[in-house]
Amino acid sequence: MATYKKRGFKPKNKEEEAQIEEHDSTTAEVFNTLDEGASKTEAWVQKNQNYILGVIGVIAVGVLAYLGYHQFIQNPKEASAANELFYPQQYFDQALASETEKDSLFNMALNGAQGKYGFLDIIEEYSGTKAANLAKYSAGMTYLNLKQYDQAIEHLEEFSSDDDIMGAMAKGGIGDAFSQLNQNDDALDYYEKAIAHSDNEFTAPRFLHKAGVVALELGEKSKALGYFERIKEEYPNSQEANGVDALIGLAQN
Repeated sequence: MATYKKRGFKPKNKEEEAQIEEHDSTTAEVFNTLDEGASKTEAWVQKNQNYILGVIGVIAVGVLAYLGYHQFIQNPKEASAANELFYPQQYFDQALASETEKDSLFNMALNGAQGKYGFLDIIEEYSGTKAANLAKYSAGMTYLNLKQYDQAIEHLEEFSSDDDIMGAMAKGGIGDAFSQLNQNDDALDYYEKAIAHSDNEFTAPRFLHKAGVVALELGEKSKALGYFERIKEEYPNSQEANGVDALIGLAQN
C-alpha cells in the first residue's frame, strides 16, 4: 500500500521514505509528460498556424457567402418569382372558369401575355425557387387540360411537395394523363401513389374511385373491390361514395 506525504509527515523507516520518493518521482514524470505534450502541441500550432488560419478563413468565407447568397440573391429571387407567378396563375384560374376561351387562357398561362411571364418562363428564369416548383405543377395541370399528356406527365413528375393536397393531386394528375394515353398499368400505379401520399377527405376518395375503375378495366376485380370498399367504409360522406355500391357489385361479379 502506497504511503502519501502530508504536511509535516516524516517517514518512520527507509521503506516509507523510498515509497515517498517513488511517488514524488512518478508525479514529476506525469507533469513532465504533460509539459512535453503541451510544448509539442504549441510547437505544432506555431508550425502550422498559417494552415489553421487558412482553414478558419475558408470556413468563415463559406458561412458569410452562404448567408450573403440567401440574403442578397436567393431571397430577392424568391420574392420576384412569387410576384411573377401571380399573373399566369390568374390566367389559369380564368381558364378553369371559362366556357369559351379555355385553350386561349391556358396558353397564356403557359407562355405569358402582356409582357408578363408564363409558367414556362418562371420555370426557366427562376430555377430553384419555390415559385418555379409551383409553376411546374401549374404547367403540368395546364398541359393536362390542353390534352397534351406527355408534357403534363413531364412537368408533374418534376414537381415535388409534401403537401397533402398538392402532392396527391400531382401524382393523380400523372395517373389521369396515363389513363388518357390508354396506359392503364401506369395510370393505376400513379393513382395508388396519390392514395398513399395522403388519406385526406378530398383527394383520397377521388383517387380510390379512379384506381378502382382502372383496376376493373384491367380485370383486377379483387383490387378494385378493395378500393371501392375503402370509399364506402372510410369516406361515406364523400361524393365518390354515391353509387359506390353499384361499383362494389361489379367488382364482386
